[in-house]
Amino acid sequence: MFRKILIANRGEIACRVIETAKRLGIATVAVYSEADRGSLHVGLADEAYFLGPAPAEESYLNGQRIVEIARDTGAEAIHPGYGFLSESADFADEVAAANLTFIGPPPDAIRAMGEKDAAKRLMEQAGVPVVPGYHGADQDDETLAREAERTGYPLLIKAVAGGGGKGMRLVEKAQAFMDGLAGARREATAAFGDGRVLIEKFVERPRHIEIQVFADTHGHTLHLFERDCSLQRRQQKVIEESPAPGMTEALRDKMGAAAVAAARATNYVGAGTVEFIADASKGLSPDHFYFIEMNTRLQVEHPVTEMITGLDLVEWQLRVAAGEPLPRRQEALQVTGHAVEARVYAEDPDRDFMPATGVVTHLRLPPEDNGVRIDCGLQEGEAVTPHYDPMIAKVIAWAPDRGTALARLGGALRSFEVVGCVTNIEFLRTLVEHPAFSDGAVDTGFIARHREDLAAHAEVPNEALALAALYQLLPTKPVVRRADPFSPWSRCQGWRVWGGARQFIHVAAPSGLREVVATFDPDGVIGLELADWHCKVRSLRREGTRVRLDLGDHILCASVVGEEGRVTVFLDGAAYRFGLPDQLAGEPDAAFLDNRVVAPLPGRISAISIAEGENIRAGQPLVLLEAMKMEHTLVAPGDGVVERITCAKGDQVEEGAALVILAGSEKG
Repeated sequence: MFRKILIANRGEIACRVIETAKRLGIATVAVYSEADRGSLHVGLADEAYFLGPAPAEESYLNGQRIVEIARDTGAEAIHPGYGFLSESADFADEVAAANLTFIGPPPDAIRAMGEKDAAKRLMEQAGVPVVPGYHGADQDDETLAREAERTGYPLLIKAVAGGGGKGMRLVEKAQAFMDGLAGARREATAAFGDGRVLIEKFVERPRHIEIQVFADTHGHTLHLFERDCSLQRRQQKVIEESPAPGMTEALRDKMGAAAVAAARATNYVGAGTVEFIADASKGLSPDHFYFIEMNTRLQVEHPVTEMITGLDLVEWQLRVAAGEPLPRRQEALQVTGHAVEARVYAEDPDRDFMPATGVVTHLRLPPEDNGVRIDCGLQEGEAVTPHYDPMIAKVIAWAPDRGTALARLGGALRSFEVVGCVTNIEFLRTLVEHPAFSDGAVDTGFIARHREDLAAHAEVPNEALALAALYQLLPTKPVVRRADPFSPWSRCQGWRVWGGARQFIHVAAPSGLREVVATFDPDGVIGLELADWHCKVRSLRREGTRVRLDLGDHILCASVVGEEGRVTVFLDGAAYRFGLPDQLAGEPDAAFLDNRVVAPLPGRISAISIAEGENIRAGQPLVLLEAMKMEHTLVAPGDGVVERITCAKGDQVEEGAALVILAGSEKG
């Protein structure tokens, strides 16, 4: 076994590898960029070394620098995690050339599966079923359009290199093919430096089911069952579970055999995932599943496999890379219980899952007990930046059955608190608790089909507004007692400058400015009144951010987290964010704000599709912004005329920068 390894990654996967290495007595070396100096993985490792500036191209993708650090520190092997250099055959070659061990598959296996077109041809030769389409070398527009017609619509245009939904476009009609092709090529070039694409027939009701495979250097190859990754947004996974709902032993055996055949066809070694599409419209059948790609690395969702098998897949990676045989044989493996994983991202579900950024000023993780596991690579004070994937953590729940596992996951998400950036936590909880998902009716179109049900709460509860107002009155003492004669809550004199024992508090809610009237009785009871609702706070107990109110007929428990100028209330599994207006400052000109199109996050302008003086309609695409390796289309907020364009193609813009100024509604 290795004595010391370097982890060429960041975030939760770096922390995950460090955890297993420490358990095995292996010393760890971390690497970090300028943006990650204070990151959690840096503090957990035995040693940590600086790579370079924040952009991945200048830090985590600098293979030469990573290999130099490994050699200088005496590391014997490099674990690439996932993303970055994990599927780079050239990097694996560099590692081997430096007499170090790459904890992953051989470079030839990475190359064989790294390009989807070549991989599909190889799978056809190995007898693995593939999706109908075109994966030829001719990338001429006319050839691709002709092959699209032959394949039939709807279809998918997919990047030959890479994955994760980047460089992918769904095209439903021939008229939209060229635009889809151009967009897929742009995004693929930005993400992978390779604009080549392939075409696949779009399966109308697809189930995304993948098989975890493992192989050693002694000729043994096996699978560790399936994971269902059908719940996706923007072609990226959101929820993963194992076993797959409705999976039969016959289909599991056939998919497992196909996955093992795929691995053997490339002389695979280590951990890998063979991904399939199953046609859900025909039910889960051994005759209707197709190979789509193989990921030659550990997957983000590997914890669900660990939970149902009781194995540590990182430990298996280390042992196989060190030359040991696989710890188990196929016949010794079995599925125990059910596991489900939710990915917590800094993103806004109400804005088409737009990635978000910000400094995490408050982080409360769910407790890891009762079958719940948290894989997190971030701590309070760290920033989610535009340079890397915006995943904050993974919440995994296990139970003897699927229903209990989902209930445990929902409960864990209810207690997960993040302040400093928008997250998808409430969306995940709503998704996990959706009746159709509970029934196992999943496919990749589930989220789009149930989008209205999964939308964020339309109205803010009165209790949340009251708590936001109460925050401005909270004392610094953690406990307030009703009969305490020295408590400011029991004295009204100090409030008379506001007009007796009353105070008017303004809270900026999503629906607009709301007024809460606070009254103070001599016996310490606080009254809170809104337009059509009121309550009386008979006592208040506060421990950190946790608040417990006695309202007479019931007890209200919540978390209230304040920052300068705003407050977040966590109530009943949902987060409500409020502004705390400066009572002496004027309100912003709403009309001016409505007439600007601003950058939702830092990025580069890829295209501008309008001109100054042009009449536009609500929802019309205006600017294409490339951020976090994805393209984001910014649209007109309403009808109007383009008064001024303040950016140009190729510009790097900051979050909140005004890109287009509109001149009111269209005339005539």
